[in-house]
Amino acid sequence: MDKKDIEQRAIAYNSTAFNEWIEEASAPAIPAALVLYKELINMGFKIEFLTGTVDAYGEARTMNMIEVGYTQWEKLIYKGVADGNGVMYKSSKRKALEETGYRIRGNMGDQWSYLLGSNPGDRIFKMPDPMYYIG
Repeated sequence: MDKKDIEQRAIAYNSTAFNEWIEEASAPAIPAALVLYKELINMGFKIEFLTGTVDAYGEARTMNMIEVGYTQWEKLIYKGVADGNGVMYKSSKRKALEETGYRIRGNMGDQWSYLLGSNPGDRIFKMPDPMYYIG
């Protein structure tokens, strides 16, 4: 495959199409992430999901998560309209969690913009994302 083939196969991120896909509630779980989640639950960790999914798609995302095996958590935080960009949003929510007494032991995500900033936790785990990149 040459450069021209790669460029023709590349698809730009399209928020409209992506949100339509979220509404289908058919996203598969990433197998290794689901295994890790179950191990953490078994070890007694409290799971907080801090997602870049906006509130409007929260119901579909929650249904999809339960369907693929994410069945328990302490908090599931969706992004509000006024929450700002990825770094600002995730940093402020992590700070708020720590201010209420939580200690962030691990922070896992598929975008660097969600993992950087303040209050990142003890460890950061960057997962690959073959679909899109948020700069």
